[in-house]
Amino acid sequence: MIKLQKRCQGQQDVLQLFQDLMGKLSTAEFELFLVQSWFIWNQRNAVVHGGILKDPRWLNKRAAEFLEEFHQVQGQLQSPEIFSASNVWFPPPELVYKLNFDAAIFLELSYSVVGAVIRNARGEVMAAMSERGPSVVDSTEAKILACRKALAFAIDAGFTDLIIEGDNENVMKLVSASGVDLSRLGHIIQDIKWFAQGLRWMSISCVKRDANSMAHSLARYAKNVVEDMYWLEDNPPPALDALYFDSLHLVE
Repeated sequence: MIKLQKRCQGQQDVLQLFQDLMGKLSTAEFELFLVQSWFIWNQRNAVVHGGILKDPRWLNKRAAEFLEEFHQVQGQLQSPEIFSASNVWFPPPELVYKLNFDAAIFLELSYSVVGAVIRNARGEVMAAMSERGPSVVDSTEAKILACRKALAFAIDAGFTDLIIEGDNENVMKLVSASGVDLSRLGHIIQDIKWFAQGLRWMSISCVKRDANSMAHSLARYAKNVVEDMYWLEDNPPPALDALYFDSLHLVE
């Protein structure tokens, strides 16, 4: 990274540094810089918490390998964006599962709320969750955080072939976009893409609120819970009405 070694001017903040580097480095060089920076910071944290200091040459080599692996997986996972005009929930194909997620914020509360549900081709609930989330700036941040939480939940539960649906078009476009996101929420979006590497197949869709009603009900239920709630192969009571409504549209 000779171009970076010649840089000696101070930077006021990270965003200014990124903007400056984007004007001087190619896309490939800038991506490698970001990955190397992450590995250096990760190594620093590991040492602080009692880990072993690794050879800098290994870190540099691993950063290049990691970036190559990321690009390969992105190519495998790339799928067309689907923005459905449907007001009803449709089941996924056989051997694929559908993950719906939602989030909500309330002015009187210091936290956001998250809901997610995973269903199979027969519309049966395989897993569901209702959780409190952190304090957020706006609904976009709440829903991106909810997407990350829901995807991590699905992977932890062992699902590898997913259709992911949310009802915020802007959020779904951000999550499905390729390349590095340098917005204030870019690190969360990058987390989602890294989580997606654990999937065998994935598709991302934006649907209308009525087609996302189970996740919406589960999110709102979290407003009043003391502990996070999880259901495995069981119908969550807070969303039974929404589940029944969705079942009316299942094709026999």
